[in-house]
Amino acid sequence: MFESVGWGEILVLIVAGLFILGPERLPEAASWLAKGVRKVREFATGARQQLRDEMGPEFEEFRKPLEDLRQLRNFDPRRAITNHLFDGDPDPLGLNGMSGGSTKPNGYPAVSGKAEESLKPGEKPPVDPDAT
Repeated sequence: MFESVGWGEILVLIVAGLFILGPERLPEAASWLAKGVRKVREFATGARQQLRDEMGPEFEEFRKPLEDLRQLRNFDPRRAITNHLFDGDPDPLGLNGMSGGSTKPNGYPAVSGKAEESLKPGEKPPVDPDAT
């Protein structure tokens, strides 16, 4: 319920409550809030148990679509499309085996040593007259 509330927000609420209510009424307000939250949880648990008792085994059939809807929160469309198109194959084109498993820090495959030779001092690079 309060998944997005962090410790910083709770601290801000406590300080705001201290300024608004004052130090003498803050403990009473916290106690009242805790009792209210506890009562709401008890009502929810009782309602769930009553529904489970009345529906019997059909309750689990009723919960299945709700669980499926909860899983949609974590839905990643890119992963779903990739799995659908390539049947879950993480490397459908076989490109991972081509670089010999070595990659640069930026994620691109490392170039083999023969393709990239360094020039000796004073040596001119080769020129392709058709390309310039």
